[in-house]
Amino acid sequence: MNSWEQILLGMVAVIVTFLFWPGVKKALEQSKNVENSDWKGALIPIAIVVLFIMFLISISS
Repeated sequence: MNSWEQILLGMVAVIVTFLFWPGVKKALEQSKNVENSDWKGALIPIAIVVLFIMFLISISS
């Protein structure tokens, strides 16, 4: 990848970060006010997906 492409990609990443920052900030503020977090219900599917990906990587090499 040429250096001008890397610079352009970096600029796009910074612009996208600034565009999404207000929504991310609002979501973080709302997540602090949640009484009952559902992390236990979210961690099990995430763990299954991670284990499946590790399995796929191990059988491909």
